[in-house]
Amino acid sequence: MDELLVAFGLVLVIEGLLWALAPGFGRRMLEAASHMPESSLRTAGASAVAAGVLIVWLVRS
Repeated sequence: MDELLVAFGLVLVIEGLLWALAPGFGRRMLEAASHMPESSLRTAGASAVAAGVLIVWLVRS
């Protein structure tokens, strides 16, 4: 459970860095994402999940 909380904290830090350092870029990315087809967003999300699982699996093994 501790590792899950640490992972969640790191996600918040990484995502927060975008808004703290480059809020204009974040807005442009959100605007671009709002114009993308849902299937492309779903594919990108699934790819990110797969990459995350792979990284965790490689680090933990």
